[in-house]
Amino acid sequence: MAKEIALIGCGNMGGAMVKGIVASGLVKPEDITVSSFSRKSQEKVSAELGCVGTCDNVEAVKGAHMVIVAVKPQYLDKVVREFAGELEHDAILVSIAAGVSLERLERLVGAGHKIVRVMPNLAAGVGEAMSALSPNANVSKDEVAHVKELFDSFGKSEIVPEELMDAVVAVSGSSPAYVCMFIEAMADAAVIEGMPRRQAYAFAEQALLGTAKFLLESGTHPAVLKDMVCSPAGTTITGVAELEAGRFRSTIIGAMLACAERNRELS
Repeated sequence: MAKEIALIGCGNMGGAMVKGIVASGLVKPEDITVSSFSRKSQEKVSAELGCVGTCDNVEAVKGAHMVIVAVKPQYLDKVVREFAGELEHDAILVSIAAGVSLERLERLVGAGHKIVRVMPNLAAGVGEAMSALSPNANVSKDEVAHVKELFDSFGKSEIVPEELMDAVVAVSGSSPAYVCMFIEAMADAAVIEGMPRRQAYAFAEQALLGTAKFLLESGTHPAVLKDMVCSPAGTTITGVAELEAGRFRSTIIGAMLACAERNRELS
């Protein structure tokens, strides 16, 4: 049996990624081995998707063409050192750990290995992730294309130079938290106006989904769409003026710059 992929870490992100890969048909489930220190999470993913499951990371990595490490940054060094000696010379190591540089990964497994640093986000769980990929010099163009194809199976992806990863974390990796805060605030306002909480969230969430879909599918610039819905002396421009008075845009920019700086500190 070919072992195309070994997934180390079966949490929300790891499980969502392998689910997308299997659903795409790019890799057969029996050619994927999933491993986790938690037997419960490993058995859940392997049973649901038909993958091979184990709690032994070293055994999972043996013979794998690609190893995807989906563990939290604070555990990464220990986990990678554990299996580094069993990593195939031509295997591609893919890491999704935030703030962990290619240089750090090369120190863990050796400079001669093929490594791709990736920053996906939680929308992988619904097949709408935005992922950034940064390969090291050992990964060929065809191999980069293959990794990108896998990550496109549960959303969209872009190849970016590693120096942009701090920006990626700010604008994509961490942004679901900002978006959720915005949705909560909109829903709270609707509740103040008398709308039931369940309906308030439904209206706010669909408004964001519909706006994003319109921008993506039409190619319309956000400023153009904003102007389209701002009638003279109307309700929308009144709300926009209030947001500007509250430094809405500069607050978001400040939050994202702080996020990027924190990511640099973790590298």
